[in-house]
Amino acid sequence: MKIIDKYILKTFTKIFLSVFGILYFIFILQAVWLFVGEFAGKDLDGWIIVQFLFYYSPNMIPMVLPLTVLLASIMSFGELSEHYEFAAMKSAGVSLQRALRPLFFMMIGLSILSFWFTNNVAPRAEFKSQNIKQEIIHTKPAMAITAGLFNDVGNMNIRVEKKTGDRGQYLDQVTMHLKNDNGMTNSTVIKADSGVITTYENIQLLKLKLLNGTYYEDVKEKSYSNRIYPHAKATFDTYTINVDLSKLNNKQELEEINNTAKMMNINQLVKTIDSLKIEKSNEEESFIVNNNSMLFRKYSKREIVEVQDTLSNRLDLYKPREKANILRNALSTTESMFSSLQNNTVYTDELQKNINRHWIIFNEKFVIAFSCILMFFIGAPLGAIIRKGGVGLPMILAILIFIIFHFINTFGRKVAQENGMNPFLGAWLSTLILLPLAFFNTYKAAKDRGINSLDNTLYPVTQFIKKHIKKLKKQKDV
Repeated sequence: MKIIDKYILKTFTKIFLSVFGILYFIFILQAVWLFVGEFAGKDLDGWIIVQFLFYYSPNMIPMVLPLTVLLASIMSFGELSEHYEFAAMKSAGVSLQRALRPLFFMMIGLSILSFWFTNNVAPRAEFKSQNIKQEIIHTKPAMAITAGLFNDVGNMNIRVEKKTGDRGQYLDQVTMHLKNDNGMTNSTVIKADSGVITTYENIQLLKLKLLNGTYYEDVKEKSYSNRIYPHAKATFDTYTINVDLSKLNNKQELEEINNTAKMMNINQLVKTIDSLKIEKSNEEESFIVNNNSMLFRKYSKREIVEVQDTLSNRLDLYKPREKANILRNALSTTESMFSSLQNNTVYTDELQKNINRHWIIFNEKFVIAFSCILMFFIGAPLGAIIRKGGVGLPMILAILIFIIFHFINTFGRKVAQENGMNPFLGAWLSTLILLPLAFFNTYKAAKDRGINSLDNTLYPVTQFIKKHIKKLKKQKDV
């Protein structure tokens, strides 16, 4: 390795490690602030909290690593250009492409390392953090329910709008989905205006008392040939549910909590996606075969019209009261089938969203790795263009670019998860949008066009803005 390569690597690595340490510490503080409301005043062991934060911290790598590469690249090459070291390299015949070569190979190695980390270390850390969180919930069961989110507690999935009380025991606007034998949450729904959580010191039991609510349940026949999906509905003043928390203290069963997408590596995600696709396909096929197509399996279109005419004539044979009962029962059956159709639609939509979520996490493992190379080719040429080192202008540009990257990434992920776009496109959207910027910056820096050239490129735009500002000032003076 030549001396110039060692010098560039040393300059970049020194800045990279410093920036990474500072940013990682800032994001750790953000995590502490995020969970301080849940952990404060709960009499928890400090070592448990430290362990949780330690295993939770790998979730910050997708945020810290691209920003670190971007900022370190701008600062290092900005410093080289500001001190005319880059100009000296060029006078000695070292082009920008040649100067970027050692760091390019370093970025490839960093990308491979980040992919290995997100595929192996991060899922295991997420797995451990969830186990520790379950232990904390066992110590303080009321913490199992977080306001504003759906929470898995025992055999139910529960969401509350607000928690009050010194121990968070009073709940407002409770929505609960009870799980069936397959672990799905589409068969029973309970809604209540309020609720109260009661825990016992020596008994591993959480008592949930719901007030003023409604209970919905799909009643399914065991035989698919007879299945018509009726539903039961009831109102209640008080409804009590007891949740067994003893399993949360069982280490062996804690080790089996591994069905979350973030806890999976590439191979596990592929297998899970295949299973979810099969489940969705079977559910759709089962519903069509056993419900919507039941009438069309028995009758053709002309026969259906004849049956309708026959039924209409037969209704005339009944007395008005009997006719009303028949029509009322028919309306009830229709409403039941419509409700079944809605429930099935919601269920299949949730399955598709779950599939999308797994695909997004699958692609994000590659996006994080590629983003290191992308941010390097945005930051390094930009540093050579602006010719400024330090933490002033480079910090502003890095934060601005990263905010755009993070916003587009979050937007694409949310839209793709809600089935608004392909999960692949949603995961790679930020990368695809910022990729032209990397080519533009590299081209400008390779042609030795600095900030003055950039001003010339933007000259028509700035002149247009100045012209309109002058017009506005004249109109205001008049």
